[in-house]
Amino acid sequence: MPSTELSRSYDIAATPAAVVAHLSDPRNYIGLSPLLVDVRDVRREGGVTHYVAVERFRFLGLVRHDNVIQVSLRTEDARLPDEATVSGEVVSPGGVRMDYRFALTARAGGGSRVVDRLRLHAPLGLLRYAAGKAGAVQAERGRVLARRLDGSH
Repeated sequence: MPSTELSRSYDIAATPAAVVAHLSDPRNYIGLSPLLVDVRDVRREGGVTHYVAVERFRFLGLVRHDNVIQVSLRTEDARLPDEATVSGEVVSPGGVRMDYRFALTARAGGGSRVVDRLRLHAPLGLLRYAAGKAGAVQAERGRVLARRLDGSH
């Protein structure tokens, strides 16, 4: 199955501990991804959180499609206060799969550096579309996360 990797880095005023705490709660992804409109069936199994998420797509501005996805989420914060990782997998209908990873590192002057990596796997006809949507979500996520965690809201 064809795949592609997307990566963005951005700075957040909050500490790695605050960022990992925010990213570890599935409900916080609503609005963090502009496509995500619902999170449900959250359950923990060992160190992994599993949940169902609903992405809402609009085609040509007219047709609404709710894409129900299965998500897993893991937190590795043993290196706090300086480093932490949030990662997981997404299984979407149509054969689209995504592995994601947020690597958080404390910045010398305060705050965190976030490296946001996605690896998408999709059938040939869907890869370009999925990568375009994922890239747009990834670009917005850095801005939203910074706004949420800068302490001014």
